[in-house]
Amino acid sequence: MSFSYLTSSLGSSSVPLGFHSNSLTEALLSSSRRKKLAFRKFNVSCSSSSDPLLVKAAKGHPVTRPPAWMMRQAGRYMAVYRKLAEKHPSFRERSETTDLIVQISLQPWEAFRPDGVIIFSDILTPLPAFGVPFDIEEVRGPVIQSPIHSEEQLKALHPIDLEKLQFVGDSLKILRKEVGEHAAVLGFVGAPWTIATYIVEGGTTRTYTSIKSMCHTAPNILRTLLSHLTQAISDYIIYQVESGAHCIQIFDSWGGQLPPHMWEQWSEPYIKEIVSLVRAKCPETPIVLYINGNGGLLERMKGTGVDVIGLDWTVDMADGRKRLGNDISVQGNVDPAYLFSPLPALTDEIQRVVKCAGPRGHILNLGHGVLVGTPEEAVAHFFDVVKSLNYDSSQNHALEESKLVV
Repeated sequence: MSFSYLTSSLGSSSVPLGFHSNSLTEALLSSSRRKKLAFRKFNVSCSSSSDPLLVKAAKGHPVTRPPAWMMRQAGRYMAVYRKLAEKHPSFRERSETTDLIVQISLQPWEAFRPDGVIIFSDILTPLPAFGVPFDIEEVRGPVIQSPIHSEEQLKALHPIDLEKLQFVGDSLKILRKEVGEHAAVLGFVGAPWTIATYIVEGGTTRTYTSIKSMCHTAPNILRTLLSHLTQAISDYIIYQVESGAHCIQIFDSWGGQLPPHMWEQWSEPYIKEIVSLVRAKCPETPIVLYINGNGGLLERMKGTGVDVIGLDWTVDMADGRKRLGNDISVQGNVDPAYLFSPLPALTDEIQRVVKCAGPRGHILNLGHGVLVGTPEEAVAHFFDVVKSLNYDSSQNHALEESKLVV
């Protein structure tokens, strides 16, 4: 196969990658030209007749370049966010008020035009809607005053009341109208195990000793909790999709804290059940699964039935693709620290990751969230680079033919 080259206009030496560049002026839109979409009715369903680039890549369909977005895309690294946070210092207010959610979610969209716009929210946001109130303290972070350790405490749980999460649904509807089909709107949830760590530990922890001990000392109570969370999270996902989310990411952020055989027992079955319940209602909605520290879990993650596996930055993309195969999409996995490096080094790393992932079924992202203090110039460069790429069409054609070989 002949390789074309990426031009050096973005501060990198030419490297053979099997894709070539488009003019950035054709790929980028000026935020000053952005116009509000007219308020109109649209049919929100679990599939879209005109899939955005990110959804196509998630489904493994041919695309001209990898779509890109970033975890923690909206947040403290942006000056405009910090200014807003000064006026609204409560995170709960910022993440539970429709106008603020929409404004914050659109800040990176207006600045960088990513291919995915993720709702500004938190994995703990739905907890009060099924009986688990929480606070966020300045130093300690999230705090649950009444952790669940006993059968009696389980009685506080109830089916999720989606009316209490109307601000999420309303925000997704507005975001869907704002970006139209120019980008995918992403919703997200925490996986049952990860949510359970907060509910059992009473907040954040570095050791997970209470919940890990509970696996052995009170397994039935933990299973009951995880089952309740599974149903609530499934209902919440479906609600997000019906409100306008094109794609859903499940964060099993602390699943990597479990040994693989324990993850198979205490996390995987519940994620599988979520995928099954969501598929029954929303069969065309791609689901992404991300676990921090997932190098030992990749093959097991694939067994959950999700459409996309998010790789953290500690996994080599070429190795991850080899282990997972080409019949599932991957997401990631540039080290967030590269955004502090000289821009040519960032360009080279993006090129390397994209080359290793291959021309089908790849969503470019970081291997973790954007770090506080990340230069906005580097984030802009990240998206400029990916929008300049264009897969060599012969690669997609060869890949399609290879599927026909018996």
